[in-house]
Amino acid sequence: MVGNTFGIICHGGAGVLRDPEAAAAGLGEALRASYALLRQSGAAVDAVVEAVRVMEDNPLFNCGTGSAPTYDGRTEMDAAVMTQTGEFGGVLAISRVRNPVLVARKVMTETDHHLLAGEGAVGFARKCGFEDHDPMTEGARERLARLLAAGESPFFSLEKVRKYGTVGAVAIDRRGRLAVATSTGGITGRLAGRVGDSGIPGAGTWAAPSGAVSCTGHGEAILRLMLARDIADRMKTMPASVAMTLALAEARRRKFEVGAVGMDARAGFAFGHTTPDMSYGYMIAERLFLFTDGKDRKKAT
Repeated sequence: MVGNTFGIICHGGAGVLRDPEAAAAGLGEALRASYALLRQSGAAVDAVVEAVRVMEDNPLFNCGTGSAPTYDGRTEMDAAVMTQTGEFGGVLAISRVRNPVLVARKVMTETDHHLLAGEGAVGFARKCGFEDHDPMTEGARERLARLLAAGESPFFSLEKVRKYGTVGAVAIDRRGRLAVATSTGGITGRLAGRVGDSGIPGAGTWAAPSGAVSCTGHGEAILRLMLARDIADRMKTMPASVAMTLALAEARRRKFEVGAVGMDARAGFAFGHTTPDMSYGYMIAERLFLFTDGKDRKKAT
């Protein structure tokens, strides 16, 4: 790490972006809120949880409020939080909570478990004081209705998906500590009970002393690659940007639609995707950078 450099990088999903401008605005809000914590000497884990919480409350993103429904109309969400020291907490197929990432952090800090799923995760959330909340929006219901009217489920055909709204954040604080958080509402029309990569350590979420990574894209592909850990492991011997490039080259060779953001121990940022688009951005040294397709860049100082 160089000096006491601190910063954060976030993604808001990959695939084909429906509203790039809104995605950029939502990412900017999350980055500013989380960077403010880092500026005040807050911990990296606090920053990534705050960034993801802000995006979970924005119905534009496929996480928290606005999550994609299953084929039978349920809303099941996955989320995870991890620090470079190996602390990890995640929830899988959790329903009727506003902020899965906050429940995931409680799993990490209040239990000796790493993962809670389904009704058990919901029960734990209630015991921790998280109130009942219906995360499905009217827009999500309409998308499911169109899917059902067509008699199809995109879960069985990647070509019908092309939109992954998973969100995630990676941060490094003034003390050089890395952390990551990821949250997703899944794929519209998937089977009930399906679990993707976001809540699985090493797949969509991973942090280690060498680096931290959060992934987005087709969950089954990311699981097969164990993509987040692959990228972070490569950071042991190379900069974050090179590690990302090499890992995504393998994904591209296998025709997997994925994306990721990460950071190494020297505060080097990395981002990339094999999908047509990905929304992401980062903030460091009081400067904010936002990307909506890997080419268009906006900068605010």
